[in-house]
Amino acid sequence: MKIGLDIMGGDFAPKATVLGAIEAQSHLKNDQNLVLIGNKDLILPILQEQNFNSDHFEYIHTTEVIGMGEHPTKAITQKPNASISVGFQLLKEGKIDSFASAGNTGAMLVGSMFSVKTIPGVVRPAIASIAPQIAGGHSILLDVGANADCKPDNLLQFGILGSLYIEHIYGIKHGKVGLMNIGEEEEKGNMLSQAAYSMMKETPLLNFIGNIEGRDLFNNTADVIVCDGFTGNVMLKLAESFYVITRKKGFKDEFFDRLNYEEIGGSPVLGVNAPVIIGHGISSPKAIRNMVMMSKDMIETRLIEKFKAAFN
Repeated sequence: MKIGLDIMGGDFAPKATVLGAIEAQSHLKNDQNLVLIGNKDLILPILQEQNFNSDHFEYIHTTEVIGMGEHPTKAITQKPNASISVGFQLLKEGKIDSFASAGNTGAMLVGSMFSVKTIPGVVRPAIASIAPQIAGGHSILLDVGANADCKPDNLLQFGILGSLYIEHIYGIKHGKVGLMNIGEEEEKGNMLSQAAYSMMKETPLLNFIGNIEGRDLFNNTADVIVCDGFTGNVMLKLAESFYVITRKKGFKDEFFDRLNYEEIGGSPVLGVNAPVIIGHGISSPKAIRNMVMMSKDMIETRLIEKFKAAFN
């Protein structure tokens, strides 16, 4: 197993990403190798500072970086030797089994769709995020930003992708799928919600429980929460703010601690032909470590093969 990690991605790269790689290494087996993609001249001094044996990693040396504010499509095209560009090329060629980066989100999406490409049958891939539940466990929320505007069949496919993810990553079979809406009744919502409801209700591929509301995000009502990327991104950012507010107010709570982005690590891009993880731009070493572990889980469970079989 070769887990690709962009060392140059993120606001605190390369220091935070290298330290995260060191943390992750202690949780990997002998046949699970981290491939660090980035400027090796910047990586090795950090390893030396930590008295860490550089032989534990494989390296792909790159000399360019796609900045957080750069236009993703132009950057991917104009910077073929950037760490993100090289990472996707390696993933496409099968030289790494997954690719993770806390760098430019747009560039990660462009690389996902135009390099490794979507799984045949998947109209649009979705970015997923984990929503901790009050009674324990996790739900998956998707889409959280890849598709601001959606069609009903997109939401149906998001439900299928999310159901497969929680089954094979968290062991939840026949997970309850809820459609985020402004009311529980079938006729509630906009035209998108109403049309998606009809499609999700009729398919035997989902354990569809109907509409859910924003108050149901954390109360174990649904295992898979489906929405368009605009709605999902707003909900995700709001949820992340709860953790920040609790810290600023000076109180500690186990549930709100689980809303800390560091605990989740990153967001998988579901519906493409290889495991791709997008990390938070402000990722700390702990977040990088958990992003690597998420990559490992997706490879070990052969999740992409499960997606391909479902959409074949």
